[in-house]
Amino acid sequence: MPRSYSVLLICILAGGGWYFTKGPGTGKLGEILATVTQARSGTGQAAPASSTPSSPQLAAQQPASFGGQPAPAASAPAPQPLFGGPTIRIASFNIQVFGDAKAAKPYVMATLAAIIHNFHIVAIQEIRTQDDYFIDNFLRSYVNQNGRVYDRIVGPRLGRSSSTEQYAFLYDTAAIEVNRNSIYTVNDPDDLLHREPLVAMFRVRGPPPQHAFTFVLANIHTDPDETDAELDALAQVYQVVRRAAGGEDDIILLGDLNVDEAHLGLLGQLDGVKPLVRGVPTNTRQTALYDNFVLHQPSTAEFTGRWGVFNFQQLYKLTPEQALQVSDHLPIWAEFSAYESTAPGRVATRPGATIRAPK
Repeated sequence: MPRSYSVLLICILAGGGWYFTKGPGTGKLGEILATVTQARSGTGQAAPASSTPSSPQLAAQQPASFGGQPAPAASAPAPQPLFGGPTIRIASFNIQVFGDAKAAKPYVMATLAAIIHNFHIVAIQEIRTQDDYFIDNFLRSYVNQNGRVYDRIVGPRLGRSSSTEQYAFLYDTAAIEVNRNSIYTVNDPDDLLHREPLVAMFRVRGPPPQHAFTFVLANIHTDPDETDAELDALAQVYQVVRRAAGGEDDIILLGDLNVDEAHLGLLGQLDGVKPLVRGVPTNTRQTALYDNFVLHQPSTAEFTGRWGVFNFQQLYKLTPEQALQVSDHLPIWAEFSAYESTAPGRVATRPGATIRAPK
């Protein structure tokens, strides 16, 4: 019998329940009986959707220097923080070989922190270090130095070789809260994926809990040599994660897929499931589209239609060599309403609010 994608089974932790005042419901998990690999958890502006979306405005903190050279002044005004505001920005960023070598370059780490400040949640791929406190040190020494407080969720080390990787979610605690009982890594007993997705459920702070946007993120980095098989497997993963979410229908798979929007395999053939990033390179060399958000568009009406690629090389006026020291990928981002949608297929809103269509 050939290996079946149905063996990609997961379950959420028994008991515990929703960390917030509103639970996701019990939900019938059916035959989803496999165990969850528990992730190590912590304590601790917009552009139109087009073939050439621009980046959001720069965050308040610019990198102080890069390789001893003073950083240029921001070319755009800093945006107002959107703490619990009308929208949130979710990003995905493959930080190439994010580990000890980068940590030894303060100017690279400061640049990464400045990038993260533009977003409320950042899904990070390709953490490669044996230091269990690497992300904690990054937050303490760089990201949280400007008064904002980001927390983290860090997954286990994954991979078939000695060069294992970790996923992480970094999130602004003033804007986002996490259901820590919802955190898990997809179980893959047939080893169909090199690095199984890290999954967690979040909610926007600010709106009343019963109206706040809640959503599940599944963080993924596919193997570039096995994209066909892994994208097909991710179709089953997406469906199982949705079933395991206990009634939550906003499931967003995001990360480095190593394929463009036209080569998503069976994942791209799921009814209503579409990629957001189209026709724009997401690597630093500007030659290919690798990174994306994939979601069920009829369900996630909270998506405002705004997304982009954050070209930090242009925004921070780095040379190509300097930019590649930061990463060979650019962050991608998408904007969502802070308020839960009540009408499928319509942009989410709050009572009395006016929605302005993206230009």
